[in-house]
Amino acid sequence: MRIHILGVGGSFMGGLAVLAREMGHYVSGSDSRIYPPMSDQLADLGIRLFDGYAAENLADGPDLVVIGNAMSRGNPEVEAVLDRGLRYTSGAQWLADHVLASRWVLAVAGTHGKTTTTSMLAWILDSAGMDPGFLVGGVPENFGVSARMGTTPFFIVEADEYDTAFFDKRSKFVHYRPRTLIINNLEYDHADIFPDIEAIKLQFHHLVRTVPGSGLIVANAADRNIEATLAMGCWTPVEHFNDPRSWSVGLAKEDGSQFEVRLAGVAEGSVSWPLLGMHNALNAEAAIAAARHAGVPPAVAAEALAGFRNVKRRLELRGAVAGVTVYDDFAHHPTAIAATLGALRAHVGTARILAVVEARSNTMRLGVHRDQLAPALEAADRVLLYQGADLKWDMGPVTAELNHRQPPDTGRARVYGSVQDIIDALAAEARAGDHVLVMSNGSFENIHERLLDRLGRDRG
Repeated sequence: MRIHILGVGGSFMGGLAVLAREMGHYVSGSDSRIYPPMSDQLADLGIRLFDGYAAENLADGPDLVVIGNAMSRGNPEVEAVLDRGLRYTSGAQWLADHVLASRWVLAVAGTHGKTTTTSMLAWILDSAGMDPGFLVGGVPENFGVSARMGTTPFFIVEADEYDTAFFDKRSKFVHYRPRTLIINNLEYDHADIFPDIEAIKLQFHHLVRTVPGSGLIVANAADRNIEATLAMGCWTPVEHFNDPRSWSVGLAKEDGSQFEVRLAGVAEGSVSWPLLGMHNALNAEAAIAAARHAGVPPAVAAEALAGFRNVKRRLELRGAVAGVTVYDDFAHHPTAIAATLGALRAHVGTARILAVVEARSNTMRLGVHRDQLAPALEAADRVLLYQGADLKWDMGPVTAELNHRQPPDTGRARVYGSVQDIIDALAAEARAGDHVLVMSNGSFENIHERLLDRLGRDRG
């Protein structure tokens, strides 16, 4: 079958392209922006890529067009699909029909930590010899690909609450029908499609309704929005994590690099790994609980996580020049920003952290979380904010709040109108022993490599 994918550069749609190619289909795809690591992955698989959207991209006459949720009416390729009467479906529906049917689906949902936890769960089952299939919204370092079919009934999927397509406004995850479901956390996000937190909780409730009575829901006990969602109706056993009465962790090191996993207060295993932060310890706790439901003993799961290498762009070390260390992180919500900064602070102690933030997500661009941004950045010694041309609000008040916190430091936070200006500022200020943390859910004009190159030229 000839399958053409609209929005193929996205993490989810790119993963579908990988699966379709593995199933033996001829796959092509279009996107307006395709950048690493997804572009590299698709090119390596021989998937034909079109830069931009045009009716001519459909000249080969695909048997099926899979349309991503970023596509809307007016897109020239969408209009050509409709005008020509081509068969089309959504990405989530294609996944449900052609991959997930008749499989034991383990889904990972929540506002934060989905990609990392999905990758952990896939690695645990793989290490246990279960050869699962998976679809992750990133490229796990342990596998080198974002998706694969696997050879056993088990399939792990990152379950996103974003809408499905221009013709299906349900959340993508309602298509997946998991037997094992993790709900990590639930906060307000995706302000471009959800009016409030209640609308998001309703979609999560729809997901809960699809889990069978013989399944399992692994839920964060400390999240009131999750508990409120489950209170709407739940017909499935629930195991809580982040709960001393059920699944919990005991940190052996403050930075989260070593911890003990406990069930009802009894130690089930220990994890020593290169990841940082309490948030990752909680992700591991949830993954271990879900893996147990699929038949993996907790001690085996904990041992597997010692070899877990995380996902690209999750506090990823990009390089170090002249004693200046540069990290890349996908954080784009105040909660995730605070968690990432907190993890790095616990690891580096009193060393300076220079935080660089691009407010690129739809929710951040709309300014929904503007009041939470300054408190989220409190752990940074210096803050460099990018005021992009499409940002719909002024970042000045954020810097003003940071600069006048106790003790006042009028140079602590600044706003920049270009990436080059940020690189110039970092090159001038960064000194040996500093840690530069770049946080964005986009390519950020390749700022990491440009900064490392600049530091190398200036100080080499």
